[in-house]
Amino acid sequence: MRLIKLDGDFSVSKLPSADNLDLGREFSFLSITDDEISYVCKSEFVPADAVETEHDWKALKISGTLDFGMIGVIAKISGLLAEQKISIFVVSTFNTDYILVKKSSFEKTLNILSSNGYEIV
Repeated sequence: MRLIKLDGDFSVSKLPSADNLDLGREFSFLSITDDEISYVCKSEFVPADAVETEHDWKALKISGTLDFGMIGVIAKISGLLAEQKISIFVVSTFNTDYILVKKSSFEKTLNILSSNGYEIV
């Protein structure tokens, strides 16, 4: 399986509202539930009104379109990283999944995944 390194740093924020977001930017992920609004974006675009923000994330994109019937894609990646005490944050879209890891663990993550058969581009 091929994983694509995304350029830039990412942040995960908790927002009071989604009213003023520019959702036209690449790699903007918005989740609205009954008790929170979460927003993942490139760090330079974190909204000024963010209530809380976790900075210093790097991202990998699983290349290609994943069939909804595929089983264990994230489980395998998260298992390999969990064994090495690396925390992940996952965002899923209709086509694929994105794995975010803290910048301090990114090189180790790349080494673990590539040594387990993942192609990193």
